[in-house]
Amino acid sequence: MFWVAYLAPLKLLSPANLWYFWSARVHMGILELTIILSLIIWVFLIFFRGNFWLADQMLEADVIQLETWPSIAVVIPARNEGKYIRATLQSLMAQKYPGEINITVVNDNSTDNTVEEITRIKDKRIIISNASDLPEGWTGKIWALKQGINLSIKNNPSVDFYLFTDADIEHSQETLKIMVTKAERENLQLVSLMVLLNCRNFWEILLIPAFVFFFQKLYPFQWINNPKRSTAGAAGGYILVRRTALEAAGGIDAVRGEIIDDCAIGRMIKKKGIIWLGLTKNVKSLRSYTRLSEIWGMVIRTAFNQLNYSVSVLLVTTIGMIIIYLVPPFAVVWGLVFNDDFSLWLGVLCWVIMAIAYLPTQRLYQRPFWEALLLPIAAFLYSLMVIDSAQRYWTKRHPSWKERKYPQ
Repeated sequence: MFWVAYLAPLKLLSPANLWYFWSARVHMGILELTIILSLIIWVFLIFFRGNFWLADQMLEADVIQLETWPSIAVVIPARNEGKYIRATLQSLMAQKYPGEINITVVNDNSTDNTVEEITRIKDKRIIISNASDLPEGWTGKIWALKQGINLSIKNNPSVDFYLFTDADIEHSQETLKIMVTKAERENLQLVSLMVLLNCRNFWEILLIPAFVFFFQKLYPFQWINNPKRSTAGAAGGYILVRRTALEAAGGIDAVRGEIIDDCAIGRMIKKKGIIWLGLTKNVKSLRSYTRLSEIWGMVIRTAFNQLNYSVSVLLVTTIGMIIIYLVPPFAVVWGLVFNDDFSLWLGVLCWVIMAIAYLPTQRLYQRPFWEALLLPIAAFLYSLMVIDSAQRYWTKRHPSWKERKYPQ
């Protein structure tokens, strides 16, 4: 869990080290000690957290000619996706993939024009299935995937790969070919992409690159891609998984109640073989978040679940976010106002390190370098979202997503 990244640096604060700091500066206050702790944590994150900040696990356009191309069953859960589903299907139909592709769209009780938009595309490779009522103990998306898988097996019991993808994704023409090539060449059981999210309006610019940055810190991609490490994860927008690996892991039923379903799938498949998670600029999300409330609603649905509903982990996480992201700019302001050079320059140092760590993710989203300095604001808002997720859980005010309540 990501709170380990906050706790591990505390080991560096041995009594001897603390005594050294105190002896060197007798009048050192709480702020000075906290900013030193922030610096120690940032050094730890930079050098000992799987190089997450480099954002270097990119899908490369490297294709080899296979003797035979595996068959692909694409499964798309679609709930109220009338705005995006047509573009998603058109991009899948345009794939330059030599092998067999069949697409199953599971209409998950949509109340908009999702079905009408699907039927406008006349292609025999597309099958529409209406989801049955959600059984107890299942999440909506996983239940839709289950029914899509069942229908795919009925049509082709020996399909080689499943592609689980969202109904709001625009796929580049070569992506599937590249992903299958990577899986076959490296004997991967699962290949997943963190698709490029929209980053155009104010709230997206402020919060979306930060979301990707925090996700990489929580699940360092280098560790996920290293078969010698237990860290596992995936990104739900694009998961290509071998049928045999999924069945050997217990099938999709094994994660039926998981809210953070993508990472749960990654964990169970990594027990059966090598997986890979990477970044891309060519597979893009079509969904736009024009209001803060939209991003807020997306995050609070899973945030407290990520902390295992633990009050102590929530406390450690909140304190960690304050020390890591908020103390440095506060120290800068404090130093300027009260002419405290020690706090000022140590705060500047931490803030600069923070911005430098954020720059690779900012470049991925083609944002100017100065926006990296805004990471503390994004961290503050995400901290509030986590706290809100917890208090909604305690008060049983369950968040909703696509008009469906989630019990967290």
